[in-house]
Amino acid sequence: MSETGTIERLRVYRKTYVAMFVSSTLSLIASLVLSYDAVKLAANPSGKLSCDVNAVVSCGKVARSWQSHLLGFPNAFLGLMTEPVVIAVAVAGLGLVAFPRWFLRTAHVVYAAGLIFALWLLSQSFFVIKAFCPWCLLVTASTITVFSTMSRINIMENTWQLSPERHEKFVNFLNKGWGRVAYTFIYCFLGIAIVFKYGKYFLP
Repeated sequence: MSETGTIERLRVYRKTYVAMFVSSTLSLIASLVLSYDAVKLAANPSGKLSCDVNAVVSCGKVARSWQSHLLGFPNAFLGLMTEPVVIAVAVAGLGLVAFPRWFLRTAHVVYAAGLIFALWLLSQSFFVIKAFCPWCLLVTASTITVFSTMSRINIMENTWQLSPERHEKFVNFLNKGWGRVAYTFIYCFLGIAIVFKYGKYFLP
């Protein structure tokens, strides 16, 4: 493909990279807040955090759980390490950088692992800890969005070398807007589940 053709192809992804940039930036901000809170709790384990509203909306309760230190340090530190990389990828994409296939595949797999981890933490918060942290929810929502953007680019570029027929079906699915419908449904499902289980705690 000519250089002009490549540039035109990459321009199609600009909105996708904008969504990736915004989401990863929000996730980085949330990670910074959560990291600060983790240091604050380390200095004063019985201290109260700004988002400790009640027994359910409680960042402190979540932060003190073993699930929040699964690797031996606060999970928020992972966001400080990974989100700047995603932001750099988004900025490069906006600059019309053509990433090699191996890079797109690797980013897709790594972020898929991050999404699984985020959803596992959400399930632990929902069913085991029985409390949730607004900043953690922001990280989860941002992770879903970033993974969606990476999936879109990988599908459109056919980095996984799907058959022409299957690739065309996926591309048509995305071009019709069903991808946005899918992750919007996920957001709504999570929101409804939280309200359904803990809605009484939001009422005066």
